[in-house]
Amino acid sequence: MSTTLVRKEDVQRKWYVIDAANKPLGRTAVVAANILRGKVKADFTPNVDCGDYVIVINADKAILTGKKLDQKYYRHHSGWIGGLKETKYKTLMAERPEFAMELAVKGMLPKNTLGRNALTRLKVFAGSEHPHAAQKPEAWQD
Repeated sequence: MSTTLVRKEDVQRKWYVIDAANKPLGRTAVVAANILRGKVKADFTPNVDCGDYVIVINADKAILTGKKLDQKYYRHHSGWIGGLKETKYKTLMAERPEFAMELAVKGMLPKNTLGRNALTRLKVFAGSEHPHAAQKPEAWQD
């Protein structure tokens, strides 16, 4: 028995839709990251970008459990002295829920070119409408 290794020319990409309404943000991000990475396929190859496209809808209706809305912060630094910026997740989820979902998925992907390329196949929308109907995406069943 031999191991099948996929070449990047042989990758067949599909489109999937994940509905994040009334689901925890992190749980939805895990599913999206696994699909983007290609880990849900039988012929997964770790060193080849063999993942699919993911559309996440209703990102504004995703929930954060516990006290994360008040206690969790999104932090980034400008690189200058005193340049630390902090935003509570309560504010982030109210103003930019797509960005919060992208951050969660980005943290679950590898920190190399495979992860950066996989993140370009993630499409996040706050509402239930998306402009990718022409790609005929399938609904992802959890």
